[in-house]
Amino acid sequence: MTSTRKILIALTSHGDLAGIRPTGYYLPEAAHPWHVFTEAGYTVDFVSVAGGEPPVDGVDLTDPIQKAFTEDAEVQAKLKSTPRFADVDQSDYDAVLFAGGHGAVFDFPNDPDLAAFARTLFERGGVVSAVCHGPAALAGITLSDGSPIVAGRNIAAFTDSEEAAVGLTEAVPFLLQSTLEKQGGKHTGAADWQPHVVTDGNLVTGQNPASSAGVAEAVLVALAA
Repeated sequence: MTSTRKILIALTSHGDLAGIRPTGYYLPEAAHPWHVFTEAGYTVDFVSVAGGEPPVDGVDLTDPIQKAFTEDAEVQAKLKSTPRFADVDQSDYDAVLFAGGHGAVFDFPNDPDLAAFARTLFERGGVVSAVCHGPAALAGITLSDGSPIVAGRNIAAFTDSEEAAVGLTEAVPFLLQSTLEKQGGKHTGAADWQPHVVTDGNLVTGQNPASSAGVAEAVLVALAA
């Protein structure tokens, strides 16, 4: 695969957590991978389900990486007007990373353009990665042979235990771990909130926010393989 030295970070456009509170993409799950990728010399672009400026959640500006992300003029300009998946050419990118945040379970699995983008990227050998609730994207992706992208593959995602711990089991449209397991994914999990990253070929997944930088580092390893 010819390297473009470009990686796409995908963000949810869904901003309402079942009427309970606002949600969106979880900032550290975009900021920490952005930092890892840019430090490694990659250009990072952003995409969202609906386009435009996606809603954001989980901002902690005492974290210097999140602070740098929010203060980077180029990043903020890109976030103000993200394209939709239909408007992005997967051949421009070596990898995609689906950032989490609770919004992801509402819109990632239901976007056919997202699914087509990821399928084509994956089947040509690009790296598909996701962290925390980001693997909700995988729940909507089937390969050209009709099989779920996770079927028979080792994966990690926000666990049913963690969803229960934050009291949102009834608020989300589906439990991520259980759903991916039903699709044939071989899920493993660490204790709640502990970093856990799984690589299976060109599929890289992580369990929770603490796994964000580790997922990005594993993507770089997979790209170098």
